[in-house]
Formats: sequence, structure tokens, C-alpha cells
Amino acid sequence: MHPDSDLSEWLIWATRGRSWGFRFLLKGGLADPLLVYERSFEGYEGELTTCHRTAGNVALRFLDPLRRRDASGRLIPHEFVVFGELADEIESVEDAMRLVWPLVADAYAEVWDAERPPSVADLRLTADTNPSGDAPRSPGSDDERVDPC
Repeated sequence: MHPDSDLSEWLIWATRGRSWGFRFLLKGGLADPLLVYERSFEGYEGELTTCHRTAGNVALRFLDPLRRRDASGRLIPHEFVVFGELADEIESVEDAMRLVWPLVADAYAEVWDAERPPSVADLRLTADTNPSGDAPRSPGSDDERVDPC
């Protein structure tokens, strides 16, 4: 991964906020990421956490590391489809917490409790300008299961 690469080109990220519903925050450079997303998570719909490879990509799901909840009290999940060199480095949800979450954590902290969903411009993401100050919880804590890719 090149340090100044545009995250929106190699990462699909779907999540929800406190008051805005589940949506794609990053689309992996695709006009419509839905088909890639659905294929990547096919068969894993009910899993709280997952990490598995599909067609050279990695599909990841984990609960918000800071245990943030939406307005209905549900824990917020984060789902990613990772492409390229970074996908090659991910072998588990734990790897994702170490390698992927820090790339988006600060941006999410800024937008998760907004009244309206953020745009890509609102996220202001690049691989080198979003080091996270969030202290993630271990993906194996509480009721989460750590899955290898």
C-alpha cells in the first residue's frame, strides 16, 4: 500500500452511525459496490465477526472497537472488503483491527454521531493522514469470535 494512496480506491466500507442507517462510506473505486460486497459476504450474513478471502480480496466484519451504539442501542458493525496489497497482509480479524481500523478510526469518530450520513469528502481519508487515537478492544473479547481468513 502506498502511503499517500486513496483509501476509497481499495477499500469498501459499510457501516451505520448513531442516527444514520447502514450504508457504504467507501466504495472501493466502484460506482456501485453492492454486487462485490454481497458476493464477499455470501454465507456469512449472521456472523458478528468474520475474516475470509474471496477472489483475492478479504471480507471483514467486526463490531465497533469502542462499542459505539446506534440510537436503537444496537452495537455498530463495520464491514470491509479489502483489495490489493493490504488484503495480502490480513489473516484474521485481529490483523484487521491492527491494519485496517486505524486507517478509518479517526474519520469515523468525527462522523458517527452526525445527524446525516457523511460524504467521502466528510471522511477526509488518505492512508497517511488518519492514524488512529482509538484504542480498539480485542476482537475476541466478550461475545465476539475471532475468525481466521
